[in-house]
Amino acid sequence: MAVDYIVIVVYLAGMLAMGWWGMRRARSKSEFLVAGRRLGPVMYSGTMAAIVLGGASTIGGVGLGYQYGLSGAWMVFTIGLGLLALSVFFSARIARLKVYTVSEMLDLRYGGRAGVISGVVMWAYTLMLAVTSTIAYATIFDVLFDMDRTLAIVLGGSIVVAYSTLGGMWSITLTDMVQFVVKTVGVLLLLLPIAVVKAGGFAEMKAELPTEYFDPLGIGGETIFTYVLIYTFGMLIGQDIWQRVFTARGDRTARWGGTVAGTYCLAYALAGAVIGTAAKVLYPNLASPDDAFATIVKDELPMGVRGLVLAAALAAVMSTSSGALIACATVANNDIWARLRGAVRPSDGEHDEVRGNRAFILIMGVGVICTAIALNNVVEALTVAYNLLVGGLLVPILGGLLWRRGTAQGALASVVVGGVTVITLMATHGILANEPVYYGLLSSLAAYLAVSLATPATDAAVLAAWRDRLAGRDPELVSEPVPAPQ
Repeated sequence: MAVDYIVIVVYLAGMLAMGWWGMRRARSKSEFLVAGRRLGPVMYSGTMAAIVLGGASTIGGVGLGYQYGLSGAWMVFTIGLGLLALSVFFSARIARLKVYTVSEMLDLRYGGRAGVISGVVMWAYTLMLAVTSTIAYATIFDVLFDMDRTLAIVLGGSIVVAYSTLGGMWSITLTDMVQFVVKTVGVLLLLLPIAVVKAGGFAEMKAELPTEYFDPLGIGGETIFTYVLIYTFGMLIGQDIWQRVFTARGDRTARWGGTVAGTYCLAYALAGAVIGTAAKVLYPNLASPDDAFATIVKDELPMGVRGLVLAAALAAVMSTSSGALIACATVANNDIWARLRGAVRPSDGEHDEVRGNRAFILIMGVGVICTAIALNNVVEALTVAYNLLVGGLLVPILGGLLWRRGTAQGALASVVVGGVTVITLMATHGILANEPVYYGLLSSLAAYLAVSLATPATDAAVLAAWRDRLAGRDPELVSEPVPAPQ
């Protein structure tokens, strides 16, 4: 394992070095939170693919393939579909808004102050997303070093918190590009073909496994529908995803770069399912499907390659963890703390804005690590995150983009009713039940429509300013530099 250890240590050291380099570039709020809004198509595509394909998509995707066969690809596949829909239909308009958070978008559209409440819901989502990614460090470091769970979470989480705190979005962008390359090489180019060959090829896999393992819908129609509701729609409205859209240097970069990333996700989904199916042939009696990834890597890959593939898994976890962490800190600082203290914009200059956001990343990072140590169930934590996001915020966000008659009161009612419904049904039916997101979404929609129609329409001046902002012609919008790193 010595060579594998060297590969992992070099990788982790590189992440910290990029964090230090990013610190030199992040000298303004825009640079720190959205990389100056100047990413070109190559960097944008790579970083977008990196953030949406985390530990759940890699380790969990292989686990679903082990349990259900090729239809196990549906979870990650719906993530790719959501990213494609966001990129094609909404990303250009989102990029032109030149905001930092989803709650700022809601305030612009509705002319109200629902920012704190929507910010709390979005903060809870990003916090739980960061926690689930941080928990996954335990699995990887256990395979590598037979390390205690708590120590693994502290080690992996501390590295992510360090480079995220140092350089903000610039550090995260640079590390995500490395992580994207490592994931592509480790999972798609190495683990996928080796797993298939070790399992005897597709003919042998079909001979060894039941036919339902090769049924595209074998996982079940209701499960697929739930994945679409949670992950496809979740991709449309998550702060972690929008914050990456804000980094694009222009409309075309956001649209086409995101389309490339979404297409990559579809290929990654199929690869994970095939690897899991091959693992089922090789290890038919694993205690847990989620052990499939670590087992096949540990037992079937040659020295050195094993380290690279484990680095790929670590990269997947780190990219999602860092993206969720900066999103969580951005919402906590800009949508909750700044509003509660009555100052949306600090008055002490850009340097202090960077310092404040850096402090919030550090604080949120410590909170994420402590929460990850206390929790054990990754799936439940991730389900809570997406149920709150979709049940509470999907309707007012998409409604604001698509329906002129939506009002601030309708948006606020939608967030509150949807969020309360989701929390209540998770408490009564169980966190993993389908009812919370189904009825949460329906109640949120009903509240939005009813209250919007019962209250006066949004002021014409607010709508006019909103249309100008969407078109990128807001005269009060401060222009930002647009050099194009590729």
